Amino acid sequence: MSDDRPRIVIVDDREQNRYVLCRILTQAGYDCTEIGSGFEALAAAKTLPDIMILDVQLPDISGYEVCRRIKADPLTAQISVLQISASFVSSLDKARALEVGADGYLTHPIDGMVLAATVRSLLRLRAAEAVALKSAEQWQSTFNALSEGLALIDAESRLVRWNGAFAGICDSKCPIAPGDGAAALLERLLGTSEPLQHDGEDVYRGEFQVEDRTVQLTVNLVNAQSPGSGKILVLSDVTDRKLAEYAIRTAEKLAATGKLANAIAHEINNPLEALTNLIYLAGTSTSLETIQGLLIHANQELARIARITKQTLSFHRDTHHPVVLDVGGLVKDVVAVIEKSAAARRVRLVCEQRPTLAIYGFPGQLSQVFINLVRNAAEAAPPDSEVLIRVRSIHRSGREGARVTIHDRGSGIPPEVRKKMFDPFFTTKELKGSGLGLWVSKNLVTRHDGTVRFRSSTRPGNSGTTFEVFLPVGGLLPNSLRTDES
Repeated sequence: MSDDRPRIVIVDDREQNRYVLCRILTQAGYDCTEIGSGFEALAAAKTLPDIMILDVQLPDISGYEVCRRIKADPLTAQISVLQISASFVSSLDKARALEVGADGYLTHPIDGMVLAATVRSLLRLRAAEAVALKSAEQWQSTFNALSEGLALIDAESRLVRWNGAFAGICDSKCPIAPGDGAAALLERLLGTSEPLQHDGEDVYRGEFQVEDRTVQLTVNLVNAQSPGSGKILVLSDVTDRKLAEYAIRTAEKLAATGKLANAIAHEINNPLEALTNLIYLAGTSTSLETIQGLLIHANQELARIARITKQTLSFHRDTHHPVVLDVGGLVKDVVAVIEKSAAARRVRLVCEQRPTLAIYGFPGQLSQVFINLVRNAAEAAPPDSEVLIRVRSIHRSGREGARVTIHDRGSGIPPEVRKKMFDPFFTTKELKGSGLGLWVSKNLVTRHDGTVRFRSSTRPGNSGTTFEVFLPVGGLLPNSLRTDES
């Protein structure tokens, strides 16, 4: 006999019954084994046959008890059990067999065709269960292998299932068990359960500090059409990504300052030269009134040098928390630093500003944004042209804030380039650009809950590009999380 044939164990204390059943099933292509008692059946179950045909009335223990023990043992529970009987034929008897785990129930006399069809049905069911079990195992393995922490919560916000990464992020600080409340868990882990109150089809995303790590929480509905179906929590440790982004921003900041070095040196050199001359003249003069006038002038040049130095340092130093700042004053300081290098290209920077509402933000980060945009505009503008910088208060989409526009009359941005403008490492300056300026600028503006966008034209005689930065009044509150630099 082929080893590939399904194995069936027939358990009946009457030899003639076993013979008939065995003959029918052998002719149907099955490998059959005959057994006459309940304890023998339990021993045979350890060999894991595909099906056990089990008589209810056995000489030692009942077929009900044999079935119950087989189904209670995790090793043998997958065996399909077909109970048979000549005396227990009532509906109550069949119900009892099904209650203890039987997969089917037939009464004597048993028709051969019905028996074969029932066995085939049980084998199909067994095969389907095996496929489902394998799929479940594969799904569970995949679920546990994910680096992100995933947890399923039911409609009552109780934890149902989670993977190893989720438990690892919670760690000993928040031990978890099935049935725990998700709100209490998030309160212990993140200090708030507010994300669970998020309703609607939109996915909730937020970042939180967990000790020295940065964790991103995402909350999804299991079924967007059925809010009561439960939610999926995703916890991701984004500390390394945040550190990498900070390193890139720092590198871009250094690169931007390096490009300003020549302009800053020129700015400081002029008052230093004037200061040297004034001190020399004061030292050679014999008139007290003249000396006092020269020293007053020298003091003004020193104040100019101090102002330039302060502006330069502000590009590298930042506050640990958002502060109230004047966007117009910030832009004016940036223009003052860049205008000399722009003038060397015969480009004039024109800054028009109106009073704006104070916003909360990080001045160093926003200075970096405006340095990138104003410098890019000055480099794109043709000689003997102007770059117009405007600062206005506006109301947009229900939010008040400050809008800064930087417009140049350069050749414009080609259509094929526009969709890549904010991609990291994309540059049109070849070896002269890092390709990070606009990408970093967009991230910094987004961090302030603002937007940056542009429009451009390449039409001859009407070409140019305008970048716009919108910063809402409530972009960053004073109690916001510390900046990455801290």
